[in-house]
Amino acid sequence: MSATTPDSAAHEVASVGAIQLGCIADDFTGATDLASNLVRAGMRVVQTIGVPGGPLDAEVDAVVVALKTRTVPAAEAIAQSLRALKWLQECGARQFYFKYCSTFDSTAQGNIGPVTEALMDALNIDFTIATPAFPDNQRTVFKGHLFVGDMLLSDSGMQNHPLTPMRDASLVRVLQAQCRRKVGLIDYQVVARGETAIRERIAQLRREDVAIAIVDALSNDDLLRLAPALQGMPLVTAGSGVAIGLPKNFGIAPSLQACALPPARGLKAVVSGSCSLATGRQVQAFIQSGRPALAVDPLRIAAGVDVAAEVLAWAQPLLASGAVLVYSTADANTVKSVQGEIGITEAGVMVEHALAAIAHGLVALGVRQLIVAGGETSGACVQTLGITQMQIGAQIDPGVPWCHARTAVAPGAGLHLALKSGNFGADDFFTKAFTLL
Repeated sequence: MSATTPDSAAHEVASVGAIQLGCIADDFTGATDLASNLVRAGMRVVQTIGVPGGPLDAEVDAVVVALKTRTVPAAEAIAQSLRALKWLQECGARQFYFKYCSTFDSTAQGNIGPVTEALMDALNIDFTIATPAFPDNQRTVFKGHLFVGDMLLSDSGMQNHPLTPMRDASLVRVLQAQCRRKVGLIDYQVVARGETAIRERIAQLRREDVAIAIVDALSNDDLLRLAPALQGMPLVTAGSGVAIGLPKNFGIAPSLQACALPPARGLKAVVSGSCSLATGRQVQAFIQSGRPALAVDPLRIAAGVDVAAEVLAWAQPLLASGAVLVYSTADANTVKSVQGEIGITEAGVMVEHALAAIAHGLVALGVRQLIVAGGETSGACVQTLGITQMQIGAQIDPGVPWCHARTAVAPGAGLHLALKSGNFGADDFFTKAFTLL
């Protein structure tokens, strides 16, 4: 399916009362991941960058507020999430969805548990569910344990994540360490029996003072069996997988109109800051395709070199002949070495700022089709570009759609964006994405 169609004007002119589902995502790529699944199921979706200062300027079924709260201090994550909730309530949303990563990225302190409990307090509710299951991307939950493909999360490479190392695959145990409320489980046997059995299990857990239940899901069929049991639940917390079944609860069916974007034009570029194994393979596949690629050295940034200016000077004569790639993607040992010299937080912030400046410069040079890989990198780039809202189009690979946005860097011209979570996408993602668009 093409990612764009000629006319998207049909969804202009606001009617905030049309919002059925209000979503809060803890990073920017995760927000587009969720929005993509909702669009595939028929919902018209706008993603906002942060909490808007006023009402929407489009008629939509769902809004995804993209925050950058996955790795900030828990108190800050809570404050931002509550502001997003208040705005979505003012927009008339009927149900709320707190979206986190399908690898449950967090630490012993949070932020998934603290934000979940803060939202429960604000909504005055005593129960919700939690599941990062996303079978389309090989994330499944069995007996409360998270698997990536055939491996437990703790054996998948996530145990080496530079910011949120995941060394325990037991979601009940991980979430309980972050929560004051009791955490329980709705296992695969219950889910397999469908809506009635799930509702009965929820009632039992509530009698046992369980407030948050991890839900097993081994396939999309499990998620579709879960969805009807979530109808009327004020708050759902999950990865993006649960979203495939929710639109039906609002009487919405899949529609090509939901994913219509304006036609694409202009130059093409990729900016990659993710150090995930999947993105590493995508970088190598792009290089092997023969297209120009340039690595960004964090140590040169730390030494005060204007790396962004160097990159833009390199890219300018190459852009006319096709897509270019700028990347800081590296293996775990290289990342640790750089962090050892600069510091974990400092290294991440410096690279994010440099890549965001590069993205800004590329758009100023005429790039109108831009892929950004990595959640933190995507957040920095979108903020630097001054993007406040994005219309969500068709997906490229599971969890990664093309989007369309306006930016003051290119006044009068729209920008097509793909914000890719580090762990998502096939090896040929960077080249395939432009072909689809």
